[in-house]
Amino acid sequence: MKTYISILRGINVGGKNLIKMNSLLAMYEGLGFKNVKTYIQSGNVVFQSMETQTEESERLISESLLSQYLSNIPVMVREVSELKSILAQNPFINEIEKDISKLHITFLSKLPERQFLEIVESGSYLPDKYIINGRTIYLVCPNGYGKTKLNNNFFENKLRVKATTRNLNTLMELVKLGEMYESKDLHE
Repeated sequence: MKTYISILRGINVGGKNLIKMNSLLAMYEGLGFKNVKTYIQSGNVVFQSMETQTEESERLISESLLSQYLSNIPVMVREVSELKSILAQNPFINEIEKDISKLHITFLSKLPERQFLEIVESGSYLPDKYIINGRTIYLVCPNGYGKTKLNNNFFENKLRVKATTRNLNTLMELVKLGEMYESKDLHE
């Protein structure tokens, strides 16, 4: 069994795509995932499954969300080991003087095409800064994520891929949960 974390975009935000966490947990279990645990109300789910392609899990979860909730919700699935690596490689971690609330990570559904990357790279978005690394965007937003232009809609429109963002605290907690699963070697 491998441990995965799925990150759903835009549920339980501003009264849209309302999904109760116990219902979401039951849906994941119905898909055959094991040791399912939700974290906060915004669509973060830790689960275990036989080793599979993350794209296959994303497809299964998206189709189930559409059939059960009639919502086309973007889903990003990453292995715990990949998230640990993403956290460890954060280029802004030493810039923020202990206030990690200014750090965010945006996950992309696929690699953006070069032509769209060039469009984003041609702009200036100061005081906010970003670095795109594959399907991951590292963000530092000194005035807070709520005030940045570099939000999910911006990256989706410019890069033409689905995107969802989490703050660094949430991602660290998700990784901790995932590591607990792996250290206990849970199997059913």
